[in-house]
Amino acid sequence: MKERLLSQLIAASLIGVFALGAQAAKVLEPDDDEPDLVPSGKGWGERATPTPGYVTHGNGNAKPGGGGPGGGGNGIDYHGGPVMVGTTNVYYIWYGNWAGNTATTILADLASSIGGSPYFNINTTYFNGSNVHVSNSVQYAGSTTDSYSKGTALSDAAIQAVVSDAITSKRLPTDTNAVYFVLTSQDVNATSGFCTQYCGWHTHGTIGSKNIKYSFVGNPDRCPSACAAQTTSPNGNAGADGMASIIAHELEEAVTDPDLNAWYDRRGYENADKCAWTFGSQYPSGGGVANMRLGTRDYLIQRNWVNASGGYCATAYP
Repeated sequence: MKERLLSQLIAASLIGVFALGAQAAKVLEPDDDEPDLVPSGKGWGERATPTPGYVTHGNGNAKPGGGGPGGGGNGIDYHGGPVMVGTTNVYYIWYGNWAGNTATTILADLASSIGGSPYFNINTTYFNGSNVHVSNSVQYAGSTTDSYSKGTALSDAAIQAVVSDAITSKRLPTDTNAVYFVLTSQDVNATSGFCTQYCGWHTHGTIGSKNIKYSFVGNPDRCPSACAAQTTSPNGNAGADGMASIIAHELEEAVTDPDLNAWYDRRGYENADKCAWTFGSQYPSGGGVANMRLGTRDYLIQRNWVNASGGYCATAYP
């Protein structure tokens, strides 16, 4: 993760990357008399109904926390969709070659310890139309492996197919209150923009007639200048430590906006988008820096948007 890459402008479920020398994705500015943009799933907000005559412009000058004004005084609006309540289960699909990589332990520890933390408690400031709040409860429910079943260049459709194969083959259960993470090894690319437009994203799709929430998280070892905040990291594995922050980002967006129609601001930014690539206070750890301890490990995890007290980025709530 690199704050200097100016990657705050990420909407609809992504951790976006906008390097100074790269072409930035375009974002639409909603006019005052238009409804909010909606999350697109590809790094920018879009109009639910196209409006003629709008102007697009690059977002390379975005600043951390620069989301639209939103409503309710907290900088982010509720749009009527569901949130994930109760305990959210996390499943990992280790795609590619992870033999001998300590990531399999580091990231399993993350999923096992993030629930119940002051950090994940930020998500309890979000709720559904019945005023039922997201719970500060996450369970690491299992994992499976996939040895390049779709090759090393994955389309979005192929990523969904990886999730579908894991479920339909019963290597993982069908779980509608879960987020399935496709975690790729260094040699795997996502062809819709990994390393140039995003480091990860989340969405949902129909798998086995059920609404399944899933996420792609690429390995920052493939492009450390784009997707890793530091090359020396708390747990001695810069790729895994970079993925930890991306996983946290996508998880908190998935629980508060699983179907891309619940919580986002005027530009289509979800809660983690509004704080992307900002980390707050840090301390030395493992030759690098960290900003929180989860379980027995230190991590450098991006801040999240607190939907209270006017709205702000933080690493803990209250």
